[in-house]
Amino acid sequence: MNILRYFSPLLLLLATFSYSQTVSQWRGDQRRGIYPDTGLLQIWPAKGPRILRTYQDIGNGYGSPTIAGEFLYITGEIQDTACLFAFGPEGDLLWKSDFGKEWVINYEGSRCAPTVVDDLVYVISGLGAIACFDAKTGTRKWLRSMPREMQGVSPLFGFAEAPIVYGNLVFATPGGKDTNVVALDRFTGEIKWVCAGNGEAPGYNSPILIRLPERTILALFSAYSFLGIDTRNGELLWSDEQVNIPIPEQKPGNGDTHSNSAWFEDGSIYYIAGDGNGAVKLALLDNGKKIRQVWRNKTIDNYMGGFVIRANLIYTCTTSGKSLVALDAGTGEITNTLKIGTGSLIWADEMIYYYTQEGKVYLVGQVGQVLLEVRGLFTIIEGSKEHFSHPVIHGGVLYVRHGNVMMAYDITGETK
Repeated sequence: MNILRYFSPLLLLLATFSYSQTVSQWRGDQRRGIYPDTGLLQIWPAKGPRILRTYQDIGNGYGSPTIAGEFLYITGEIQDTACLFAFGPEGDLLWKSDFGKEWVINYEGSRCAPTVVDDLVYVISGLGAIACFDAKTGTRKWLRSMPREMQGVSPLFGFAEAPIVYGNLVFATPGGKDTNVVALDRFTGEIKWVCAGNGEAPGYNSPILIRLPERTILALFSAYSFLGIDTRNGELLWSDEQVNIPIPEQKPGNGDTHSNSAWFEDGSIYYIAGDGNGAVKLALLDNGKKIRQVWRNKTIDNYMGGFVIRANLIYTCTTSGKSLVALDAGTGEITNTLKIGTGSLIWADEMIYYYTQEGKVYLVGQVGQVLLEVRGLFTIIEGSKEHFSHPVIHGGVLYVRHGNVMMAYDITGETK
């Protein structure tokens, strides 16, 4: 199939027309892991915050929930089937819909956090199916397969990106030699453009959008490259190669895991690729057409825990050092270390919420610019398999998934 025949300049112009959208997605606004809730507990009780409800039987998986208004959406694998669940405000199951087979080869279960745009939900399975559902009814609008229809190449541990939407387009990374990244009509699933990128497999990465006056850039990782792509037409603007693995040694599972979404702020791009160049700051130049490395800290080997930037400090983790660390965003130098394990982190109300791969959930605060300190701790005792999911905060509630179970905790301290 000649996939390039789908390209239409007129359709591209119409598809990228921007209008007001309500978007709920992976790690919240701009995928930064910063949640707007305030009035939260600054110190937890000895046993941790009060549990409000438990979501049982959501299937195997590592994908975080996405909350849109009063409704919660989450993916899971049940008997080899990829499922999308919708829950009401009291934790009642509203509907469950399937979208084909799910990944069960290794670390079985879903990987994707749903993306909700207005009244539609978008998901990607570990086997590379892309699906769109009606958010209210669960009716499937369309379904595409990246391996079958777009020459997609699965990474060693399955497709793991959360789809991202801009205007009338939804983007995904099949990882084919010629169809490396694609833009689809978000209402029909029709292919609008393809980008060959560097012809690499996916890098388990959920893209971000860099919005400039001249253009909007899709920024994401493939297996050994950090790519900047013009959302209007799929043009590859720049590429930052991950140089830790020599080309002859590049193969699935060796230096190709780059799960952390990047961050753009004040003309700079920050990324952390624990299986690549480490923590990196890039200057974005020439109206988004070029990049220049500002600094690199190759000791920061965070594969998939995410990071946040606040007050010129980057908070992230190290895998080898099993620590939560803070870096100076101007220099990349480590300013703070708290040895509490490797995990995923988010931010709300001037506090860090840190969920370790040992199943512990920490509340961490900072004293001035000098000291990170633990202000709360509890252990997840329900659920199954690895502790890889990212926590989510919404409406004063902390959601933590562990495999086939998700817990909701009251972090306001209010009596309800």
